Amino acid sequence: MNPKNRNDIRVGAHVNVVLKNDQRSGKLTEGYVSRLLTNSSHHPHGIKVMLEDGQVGRVKEILE
Repeated sequence: MNPKNRNDIRVGAHVNVVLKNDQRSGKLTEGYVSRLLTNSSHHPHGIKVMLEDGQVGRVKEILE
């Protein structure tokens, strides 16, 4: 599963994302996807999603 491919990420998926404020440090935030915000099928920095708690970030890891 590649976090850069939109088809690999589903609503409800357990993921680690990098929030905009954490991009320099690379700190990951864990959560569940509520919405996919990137429309293209692929993005080099990861697909942008909204987590169930309302935070927005780019997916770096898809957890099982």
